[in-house]
Amino acid sequence: MSFDSRHFLDTVTESPGVYRMLDEQGETLYVGKARRLKARLASYFRGALNTKTQALVARIADIQVTVTNSETEALLLEQTLIKEQRPPYNILLRDDKSYPFVFVTDRHPFPALEYKRARARHDDGRYLGPYPSSGAVRESLSLMQKIFRIRNCEDSVFAHRTRPCLQFQIGRCSAPCVGHITEDDYRRDLEHAVQCLEGRSEAVTRELTRDMEAASQALDFEEAARLRDQIQHLRQLQQRQFVDTGGGDADVFALATRPGALCISVLTVRQGRLLGARHHAPSNGLDLEPEALLGDFVSQFYLGQSREIPAEVITSHPLPDAPLIARALGERAGRRIRVTDQVRGHRAQWRELARTNAEQQLAGQLASQNQLAKRFEALREALGLETTPARLECFDISHSHGEATVASCVVFDANGPRKSDYRRFNIEGVEAGDDYAAMRQALTRRFRRLKDGEGERPDLLIVDGGKGQLNMAREVFAELEVSGVRLLGVAKGSTRKAGLETLFIETVDRSLDLDGTSPALHLLQHIRDESHRFAIAGHRARRDKARRTSTLQEIPGVGPRRRRELLRFFGGLQGVKQASREELARVPGISATLAEAIHRALHG
Repeated sequence: MSFDSRHFLDTVTESPGVYRMLDEQGETLYVGKARRLKARLASYFRGALNTKTQALVARIADIQVTVTNSETEALLLEQTLIKEQRPPYNILLRDDKSYPFVFVTDRHPFPALEYKRARARHDDGRYLGPYPSSGAVRESLSLMQKIFRIRNCEDSVFAHRTRPCLQFQIGRCSAPCVGHITEDDYRRDLEHAVQCLEGRSEAVTRELTRDMEAASQALDFEEAARLRDQIQHLRQLQQRQFVDTGGGDADVFALATRPGALCISVLTVRQGRLLGARHHAPSNGLDLEPEALLGDFVSQFYLGQSREIPAEVITSHPLPDAPLIARALGERAGRRIRVTDQVRGHRAQWRELARTNAEQQLAGQLASQNQLAKRFEALREALGLETTPARLECFDISHSHGEATVASCVVFDANGPRKSDYRRFNIEGVEAGDDYAAMRQALTRRFRRLKDGEGERPDLLIVDGGKGQLNMAREVFAELEVSGVRLLGVAKGSTRKAGLETLFIETVDRSLDLDGTSPALHLLQHIRDESHRFAIAGHRARRDKARRTSTLQEIPGVGPRRRRELLRFFGGLQGVKQASREELARVPGISATLAEAIHRALHG
């Protein structure tokens, strides 16, 4: 018996609250919150819905509603229910472990650096962290024990030692258990280790440098050598830090999406020091927009689990419910929490780093051999081919109102993108904005070289643009007598939304519409988007080159003296181009604002 939505909506209140959608067996399908329950629930039964939401609605047998006093209460209750019932259509985190910490007790005369998974209310001591993974904690503890010789034994073992253990023999412990170091000296080494874990290694280095010079002047060369080794280890540790601003606690969330896949990277920053990242691949059961998906993820990340909430939460996309989430997190933490996507300075660097991590992680997921093999095999089945295509080529055109037209050719094989075979074609001699003529010129140049023995023959040629571009490719193949290459046109739907493309196989009379979840369509979307990206990059480079007579001369604020300082500092123009914003700002006469302008001009 189908669900009577009209009768149900007549009885629903306009108050804020939480709703649970149940199937015929009484199992929870989806849990959601709403500021106005009636309006939100009515949206499921009125108007256009995407395919996955339609599938959810088709399974509804009952809806249970819980009214709350405020939207904040609804958000908290929603996350509690999601954690308890784990509905299949909600965002679900598979890793529910809490972040690990380093703990230093105040009750022992010679404290150790201890690994702990969660804070205890009655511990007398300090917690350092949290760290993004247990591996990050263990690596940090190993470094501190190596540099400062902090003990790592249990208190019961420490209390019964009568002679130094092996850790002392290999220089990893100062043997406080048998009196080889005084309590004051051990406390000083421990404090240095804590300062390094808190991101203040520069101050420790300066102090150790002064102690080394004092030991050398006192002719205590053995102590001076030991301090020298500690300083060298700390210098190596400092070089490994990508961002260390000396202040600020934040978690940074970045979402990257590709057809059929998504990744959310979470960077942990404590006291201005980047501790590492975690990556998540939640399911997007309702095809939510990136902003809504990231908002749901952030809510469950904190409210659905017991995690430390930093003073600031930075996101790559603006969250629809950012003020609501901030209030809910503030109530949970007992202090004001800031949730924002608008950041500058080093916080913008953290956000960009999170984005880079998410993109890299997603690219790694898509490049996995199993994933690629499934997509290539699905493409063979969808197109009715006898054998799986080994080499795909995709062409696209990019220009700005006809200016600096560039065609791109990208290549995919069984290992994913084959970037060594990517090619760009600068289009000349065609009417501005004539994409068909531009495609003809690019395909003619590519396959004329192929007939002359240059390059490899593709098994499948993909053109982005649909019927017109496919017919143009057919004409070029006929003129050049190209055979053995299958043709495929990819036309965007009327809404130009991913998942609604129409495929034209060989001719415009043979079309195919694949489901949005098809691995074959995801492969075609991936190569199409890569071709589009590569064409745009080439077009921008060509356009900018035409508009600049000199790389540095046309940058506002960079006169002859500053150009000379830049070239002298980096040893030439190539060094300037490879420099980061921070490195450019170190040049005499170059401010941070001007460094940003120079970097932007050189990199488009």
